[in-house]
Amino acid sequence: MTLRIARRAAIFVVSVAVASVAVFLFMAVLPGDPAQVALGVNATPDLVAKTRHDFGIDRPLVTQYFSWIGNVFTGDFGRSYVTRDLIGPQLVDRLGVTLWLVGAGTVVAVLIAVPLGTFAAARHRKASGAVVSGLSQLGVAVPAFLAGILLVQIFAVQLRWLPSGGWTPPNQDFGEFVRGLVLPALSLGLVQGAVLTRYVRSAVLDTLREDYLRTARAKGLLPWQALMRHGLRNAAVPVVTVLGLQLTTLLIGAVVVERVFVLPGLGSMLLDSVASRDLLTVQGIVLVLVVAALLVNFVVDVLYTAIDPRLRRSR
Repeated sequence: MTLRIARRAAIFVVSVAVASVAVFLFMAVLPGDPAQVALGVNATPDLVAKTRHDFGIDRPLVTQYFSWIGNVFTGDFGRSYVTRDLIGPQLVDRLGVTLWLVGAGTVVAVLIAVPLGTFAAARHRKASGAVVSGLSQLGVAVPAFLAGILLVQIFAVQLRWLPSGGWTPPNQDFGEFVRGLVLPALSLGLVQGAVLTRYVRSAVLDTLREDYLRTARAKGLLPWQALMRHGLRNAAVPVVTVLGLQLTTLLIGAVVVERVFVLPGLGSMLLDSVASRDLLTVQGIVLVLVVAALLVNFVVDVLYTAIDPRLRRSR
């Protein structure tokens, strides 16, 4: 098990290195001059050249990359080309908002998917199981931003139970923080919960057909007792893998949901930076999102090894 985790950690480190190169090169080949964008169309060539030198973008690409990635490892993401503010502190603040949103959305998705998926599998030959499967299929087709708009219309505009947007830090007013997080988390979690329900149903259904569950029932256990004691852990192995992919999807979906609910997260920061062509800020945000996705996959691999005893015993 230790050797397997060490291998996955090495793959993670290599993946981060390759991803950093890919992100840097992608931003480098984009058309447009950051110095020209920062100064405007009326800037003189001499001033543009001086600004390019100040930004450090007149150096060879290899030099620029190692200078940038070396500073990133120390927490220095540079200064914005447009506002000249430090990017690192902004990333930390915005990342906290996004993590709260993604974490809450994940909790909602799991709380929906595990009981409903298990119920749909256990009742797959009954009308109730078919109804749950149909509703989950319908939920898969609903985009997160549309779910957010519908939730705002119902719970914020008509019922006036929850705010339609905005952000209150948890250390200022925890009650308002929770109220403001409910609708964004639901808009993310409901859609992803519908997707995850399908996988939970499939995994539990496959587990119910295994011989060891038949043996457990033959020994006197009720079907739900056999499933709870012996089946759910085995069914969790493929579900954990899918959940890791869902977390990555939640990170991407948060970009749009943050805009719908006016949340100051990484998604809003990314869209604003793209609109102003602040390429260095975009570069830092994309790198953070890519590393977060790779980290999620690494954690899923570790959990996969911890859950499945066959992997712990394998050489």
